[in-house]
Amino acid sequence: MLKTHRTVLEILPVEDAALLLAYYIDNQAHLAPWEPVRNDDYLTLANWQTQLAEAQSAFEAGEAYRFVALNHARTEVIGVCNFTGVSRGAFQACFLGYSIARKYQGQGLMQEILTAGIRYMFDVVGLNRVMANYMPGNTRSGYVLEKLGFEREGHAKRYLKIAGQWEDHILTSKIREDLSGSPVGMNIV
Repeated sequence: MLKTHRTVLEILPVEDAALLLAYYIDNQAHLAPWEPVRNDDYLTLANWQTQLAEAQSAFEAGEAYRFVALNHARTEVIGVCNFTGVSRGAFQACFLGYSIARKYQGQGLMQEILTAGIRYMFDVVGLNRVMANYMPGNTRSGYVLEKLGFEREGHAKRYLKIAGQWEDHILTSKIREDLSGSPVGMNIV
């Protein structure tokens, strides 16, 4: 578990699947323009129980780190922060995907959540590169990544099928710096 000033990030246990289901139901319209078209069982408790069980297995295997950001009382999901496609060997990198509840936009929470998650991936997991890609029209996402120190590396045409359409994406990455000492703003519990 990672604790920030306003959130707790954790690999959510299966028994808390209802919290994540509520997040996706409450934010369905908000997230739809930035996500793939979902199948009929996406917004079911069974789906999220399966997703969380798979996330736990992937975490234990070091393949993916699917953090859920909760309020300190653990009663509500604020957002998600997923580090997937973890590659070892000479690459030591992963992909970052994230979302935040509509009602928490514009409060600096996504930056707080991502800062803790990225530091974990660099300091604890030992990766060298975190890559994040966003659609050119998603200016909020581009701004958050810029504030976090991600650098633009390219433009990929028809990169992902989002909301039923092939969309271009701006490719960015953040490279590990020498982060000696204890990370500021994050406690591992």
